[in-house]
Parts: sequence; structure tokens; C-alpha cells
Amino acid sequence: MQSRTLSSPSLLAFAVAMALPLAAQAQDATNLDEIVVSGTRTEVSVEDSLVPAQVIGREAIQRSQARSLGELLQGRAGISIANQGGAGKITTLNLRGAESDHVLVLVDGVRMGSATAGLPALQDLPIDQIDRVEIVRGPRSSLWGSEAIGGVIQVFTRRNTGKVRPNVRIGVGSDSTREASAGIGGAIGRGWFGADVAYTRTDGFNACRGTSGDAANPFGAGCFADEPDRDGYRNTSASLRGGYAFTDTLTLEANALRADGESEFDGSFTNRSETVQQVLGTKLRYAPSDKVNLLLSLGRNDDKSDDFHDDVPSGYFETRRYVASAQGDFIVATNQLLTAGIDWQDDKIESATAFDATQRDNLAGFVEYQGRFGAHQLQASVRNDDNEQFGNHTTGSLGYGFGFGNGLKLTASVATGFKAPSFNDLYYPFFGNPDLKPEESESVNLGIAQYADTWNWTFNVYQNKVDQLISYDAAIFLPNNIDEARIRGAEFTVDIAVAGFDIATQLSHTDPRNRSAGFNHDNLLARRPRNTARIDVDRAFGAFRTGVTFNAAGERYDNLANTVRLGGYSTLDLRLEYAIAQAWTLQAKVGNVFDREYETVAWYNQAGRTYGLSLRYQPQE
Repeated sequence: MQSRTLSSPSLLAFAVAMALPLAAQAQDATNLDEIVVSGTRTEVSVEDSLVPAQVIGREAIQRSQARSLGELLQGRAGISIANQGGAGKITTLNLRGAESDHVLVLVDGVRMGSATAGLPALQDLPIDQIDRVEIVRGPRSSLWGSEAIGGVIQVFTRRNTGKVRPNVRIGVGSDSTREASAGIGGAIGRGWFGADVAYTRTDGFNACRGTSGDAANPFGAGCFADEPDRDGYRNTSASLRGGYAFTDTLTLEANALRADGESEFDGSFTNRSETVQQVLGTKLRYAPSDKVNLLLSLGRNDDKSDDFHDDVPSGYFETRRYVASAQGDFIVATNQLLTAGIDWQDDKIESATAFDATQRDNLAGFVEYQGRFGAHQLQASVRNDDNEQFGNHTTGSLGYGFGFGNGLKLTASVATGFKAPSFNDLYYPFFGNPDLKPEESESVNLGIAQYADTWNWTFNVYQNKVDQLISYDAAIFLPNNIDEARIRGAEFTVDIAVAGFDIATQLSHTDPRNRSAGFNHDNLLARRPRNTARIDVDRAFGAFRTGVTFNAAGERYDNLANTVRLGGYSTLDLRLEYAIAQAWTLQAKVGNVFDREYETVAWYNQAGRTYGLSLRYQPQE
């Protein structure tokens, strides 16, 4: 399908032209002193982070009117999304050009993902349950272990403070979409609690324009099925959380999130799936003094999928992941923080498919130092993972920052990472290779940024070399550690407020190259655009608030041979809010205003022009 769009150079020029003049005029923005914990496992403000980081808070999530995590993250610095046909369909995320299974996803600190497929089900995480999202770009294996080659994305479910308050939202939209959510939460004495439920359902559109076989493709193409029907999606979710401060030094909190989904799609062997995503966690924190903080965490993630073809069962996969962590943070001197901890993880799988192994555990220890000496900052960490299957694997990182004054700061960091093969890679019958080794990476990042009361901007350049990439080896007809990749890129962000406008601009360029010997040498890695841009502009006019989101991505290739080209595209979304009363807000959105046709995965359709309308009740404190 040929897209109607701006070319890659045009979209970057357009975005820069919009962003730079406004940066010079910024006058009255609010300083965004967001806290990020995923980059260091301790609380650090974004402007003090030595690795590129971003936080999307609850207010920004609601203002965006995004109806999925993929839609919320699309086009943000370093991020590209590939989706297989709309809401609830498989959605993968590439961070800084790394593989989609090279991004660690956490929910309230608990590792999320399927041990069989090696991927988190991003499409099933209900956005109504999300309080904020942290994005850390670049390897963090030295703190989090396997999977964090490209970076870390941590999702935090809602938190409740202040007086007890309810919240309600109902919405309708294109493709017979209907949504509803409700919750209540707040603080009572030394404790706090929260409970939310949400429901969304859409009739969808035809997910795949594939064929089961014709003159042009006698063996079929795309999803290898000819099913020109509407492929719907349903998601029912609930979250519970609460905490209690027994004393000023001892607190306990717990959280639970469950999302049940049902997705229809097109396929020869499977065309419907019933899924469950569940995260359970508890944390006990003891801070006997302002120099010592001890944290014990326990968690569990369940990833289940029951598959059907025309309502006939065609298989099931279930992953149970148990995690435990003990961490101590110690202020050893003024502006000198030492962190040490132990992580334990145990993966178990059940499936209608016979795997040669169905369990493995991992025990890790890590140490981190963070220090500030006047204008200088240092961060260093090292971690050793003792994996039941792959033995010991050590990773490390080193970061340095220098503050020039007036909020201007230079940062540099180097890091290593690794990724353990999934159970499918190792043991899937007739397609797995038990001799696989972990994938490894070496990365360097150089950045400069400036943070002020009314605006901020960042610019980062990076290189990430990944060795022993797992790919199909034609010589043995199995996956093997045969590939190498070199990914270079740059990211530029500007956040400002001028004349009542809030403007966020994010531009990314990545060059993800296959460095393996053979026919695909120096080709671009599949399904990753080299250029992306996102611009969000919002403005309040009394009781009204308007907004626009411009998203653009350059061309990408759908295969390693770079013979299947997907054209670049750009979309424009319009948003409107009206505060009917103090607690009542009416929201409306038109997505993809110009009805662009495009694909992020070959043969899989994306939504055209869409409409949404919702009513929210949310009392303020």
C-alpha cells in the first residue's frame, strides 16, 4: 500500500522549523521536575539523570486522549511502534533501533513479559489503569539484567493521595468502540487505598489484507489467510492497591493489576486469542534514618494466551514469572549514594506445545555508586547474573556529567547489556535451538541538555553494537547466534510554554545496520524507520483546552533483505476538552484527520480517520 505522506527530510525540516523559533520565545512554562527511578533504581529527577530519560504523567496521559499504550508512546524520542492491525493486535516497540525483545518492561517494578515469546503484551495493558510511564533510553542491564539492551520502560499503576475521591469515565468512538471506567481511592489516616475497573470493546476493522494463495503469491502472503472481516477486541481490567505506614520509618504497600482480553485477527491456524495479563506486587520499606533506606520487594507476573481457530482450540501458552528483590540505599557522605541489592527471578511455563525445559531461575547481585562533586556527577554500576541455563554474565555502566551553569549540562555514558534467549528460541519443537547463547551489547551515549524554569531541551547521540544476535540460520534450518548489528542515532527534544501554549517536540534519527556477513550485510534492520517526529501542542482558553499531535515516520523495510519497503507516513490528531463543571470534563478527538493510509507491518492495516467522545468525572482536591 502506498502511503500519502511527507518524505523523511521534509518531516524533520517541518518539525525543526516549528520547534526552534518557539524555544527562543519561551516565557512562562512550568518547570517539569519529574522523578525517574528506572534508570538508577533510586529516585532521581529527570534533569539530574546521566542517561536519557522521560516521564509521561497522568495529566499528560489524560490530555493526550490516547486509548492504548502504543498510541501514547508512538513517536516519542527513540521509539517506533509496529502494530498488526489495530486495537488489541500484537504491538511491538523498538527503542533506539534495538530488537523489540531488547526492551525491558516493568509494571510497578515487576518484570512483565512472556518467557515463551520473549515479548511483553503491550497491547493488553489498559491505559485507564496507568498513572505514569518512565522511559529510559540505552542499556540498563547493569541494574536490571536481561532484556534491557535497548532500554527500560516502566509503567506505574494509579496512586491515591489526599481525601477519598471517586472517578468515572465513559466513552464512544469509531468502529463501534465503547468504553467505561470507574474507581475510588485516597488516604485515610496512615494508610491509603485505591480500586479501579475499566472496560473497552471495539468491533475493529479488517486487520490483515493477506491472502491464502493467488496467482501473484501461490503460497499466500501476509497473514496467509483471506478473511476480509472486522477483527474486534475486548479488554476488561481491574487494579487494587494500598499501603500503610506503621511508623515514620516502616511502610508496606501492595498492588494488583489484571487485564482479560479477547482479540480477533486473521490467520490460517489461529484467528482468535483470549489473554490474561496479571501483575501482583508488594513492597516493604524501612528507613531507620535519612541516610539508610532498605527495600524488600516480591512480585509475580502471569501471561496467558488461549488460542482458537473458528472457535476450535488451537493451543495455549502460560508463563508464570516470580521475582524477589532486596535493595539497600546508603548515603555514605554528602551527595554520595551507594546502592547494593540482590534480584531473584524464576520463570515457569505451561503449554499445549511440548518444550524440553519448562523452568529456569536467575540470581543476581548488583552495586551502584552515584556521586556529585560540585559541577561533576558520577554514576557507576556493575551486576552479575547467575542464570540456571547460561551461567554467570557480568554487565556494567559508567556515566559522567558536568554542569556549566544556567541549567546547561554535558553527559557521557558507556554500558554493556545482554539478553537471554526465550523458551521459544531454545525449545520450540522443530524451530528451537538449545545451543543458543545470550545476545550481548556495548553502548556509548553523549548528550547535552539545558533545563530552565520555562523550557528545556536535550540532544543525544549514541552507538549500540549488538553481538550474537539470534536469527534464522539456513545452514542448520534453526535459529542461531549468527548476526551482528550496529545502531547509531541521535535524538532532539524541546519542551516549552509560550503565550499559553504547551509545546513538546521530539525528533529521532536511527541507523540500525545489519553488520553480519552475507547477502544482508549493511542492510537496515527490519520494521524500524530511520526518522521519526512527534509534536504535541496544547492551549487552554478558559474552560476549553485544545490540542494537536503530529506524528511522522520515515520509510522502513519489512524484511532483512530490504526488498519489502513500507512507505513513510504522517498523521495529525486534533483534541478538544471542555470543563463543564469543576469535576466534569467532556473530551473529543479526531485521529488521523487526513485519513492517511499506511502500514507499520506489511499487509496489516492501520486505522483511517477515527472519532472519539468521552465524559470524565474527577473531583479535585
